[in-house]
Amino acid sequence: MAADTEIDDDAPVKKGMPKLFIIIGAVAVVVLLAGAGTFYMLSSRTAEAEHGAAAAGVEGGVIEVANTFIFNLPPMVINLNNEADGEAFMKLTVALEVTNEAMMLEIQPRMAKVIDAFQVYLRELRKSDLEGSAGVYRLKEELLRRVNVAIYPSRVESVLFKEILVQ
Repeated sequence: MAADTEIDDDAPVKKGMPKLFIIIGAVAVVVLLAGAGTFYMLSSRTAEAEHGAAAAGVEGGVIEVANTFIFNLPPMVINLNNEADGEAFMKLTVALEVTNEAMMLEIQPRMAKVIDAFQVYLRELRKSDLEGSAGVYRLKEELLRRVNVAIYPSRVESVLFKEILVQ
C-alpha cells in the first residue's frame, strides 16, 4: 500500500514535466520566429532604400550616393507674434537631414541650442509671414541657416517639414 502511494505521488510530476517542455519549446519557437521576422523586415527595408537611392541618383547624368540620415526633432507649439486679428499658434514638426551617423552624434549634445534658436525666430513670425509656398520656403531656409549656426562646425544638409499647422 505504501508503494501504491509513492507511485501516485510521482505520476503527476511526470505528467506535468512534458507540458512544461512543450510550453518552453513553444515559447522558444515564437521567439525565434519573431527574431527572424524582424531581421527579414529590417534587411528588406535597407535593400529597398539602397535601390531607391540608386534609382533617384541617376538624374541628368549625375550619380549621387544618397547616404543621408534623418534626425527627428520633437514637435514644437509656438505662439506667433500678435496681429490685429488675435492670437495665432503654430505646431511645427521638423526633421534634419545629415550626411552620416557621426554627424547625428555630433548634433545631439547641441539640440538645446538648435531648439532655442528655432523658438526665438518662430515667436517673431506673424501668420501672414507663413502664407503661400514662398513663406514656407523662406521659413525652411531661415531654419536651415539657424541650425547650421547653432551646430557649427557640423553641418545639416536640409530641414524637412513633417508637419506645419497654423491656427
